[in-house]
Amino acid sequence: MIIIDGSEGEGGGQVVRNACALSLVTGKAVRIENVRAKRSKPGLMRQHVTAVEAARVIGNAECEGLNVGSSALSFTPGRVVPGEYRFAVGTAGSTGLVLQTVLMPLLLADAPSRLVLEGGTHNMLAPPFDFIAKCFLPVINRMGPKVEARLIRHGFYPRGGGRIEVDISPAPLRPINCLERGSLIGVSGQALFAGLPFEIAEREINIVRRDLGWSEREACVRELPEDQGPGNILLLEVQFEHGTEIVSGFGQLGVTAERVSKKAVGRMSGFLESNAFVGPYLADQLLLPFALAGGGSFTTVKPSQHSLTAIDVIGRFLDRQLGFTQQPGGTHVLTVR
Repeated sequence: MIIIDGSEGEGGGQVVRNACALSLVTGKAVRIENVRAKRSKPGLMRQHVTAVEAARVIGNAECEGLNVGSSALSFTPGRVVPGEYRFAVGTAGSTGLVLQTVLMPLLLADAPSRLVLEGGTHNMLAPPFDFIAKCFLPVINRMGPKVEARLIRHGFYPRGGGRIEVDISPAPLRPINCLERGSLIGVSGQALFAGLPFEIAEREINIVRRDLGWSEREACVRELPEDQGPGNILLLEVQFEHGTEIVSGFGQLGVTAERVSKKAVGRMSGFLESNAFVGPYLADQLLLPFALAGGGSFTTVKPSQHSLTAIDVIGRFLDRQLGFTQQPGGTHVLTVR
């Protein structure tokens, strides 16, 4: 059994998700101690329990310590069975993080699967649905499998109630190289809001137009049905020839619309100034599929602690060498050997 100290490195829930996914793929049992030890509320939260439960169900696994607040988890995998599954987080916990946990095992299964995931679709500290659908899955589809995701209903914190559906047609993951993003094709910005005053979103989008120079056609406000709120997210999207990047900012109590927008604009400006294929969050998500493909490379910005921790967890399960090499222009190249 592989033993992982969850307090090492980044010390968050990503360790749990990656470990369970890798356990199902490799057939190796794992025990994680000091789960999420570096978080303000250590231990498993509801969305982590749902993610591990989803992995347990699709992989006929045995679990010990699978409850909210648990600081230790043991996961012994069985055989992954593709099929139709529905998992509900039960709160506004992220559906995207549940998908991350089960996607790779189902991609490598021997038959298609369909997932219905209910909970949060646009959460802080998690990839929003738009990011998964437009940034992450197109890269996965280039690697061989076919994954289609649909947003049925938005779900914001704290209400949740969102729903996404995902169709997975498995295939072996093949190595690809994502080194050049190509020419800029287009930009767009949306300030989504539901059950909140219009002027919050309007103030956010005004900052985008002013600081990024995007037109009214390129940056707009979109109101969602009131019963899908209260919630607010700012989505900034840039499309290149070979890939898309989305930067998000979440409205929060006590944080001005201007501050939310300026932070997102700053991150987008930094990405546009680089020539990296992917940003830091997409780099995190691509490490596992690239490792499972056994090769490939991509360019990114400075690697995060998240990425370095993910590489360490991957190394416990797979005989792969993943590493970042800084380039003269400031970008970093991830290679898998």
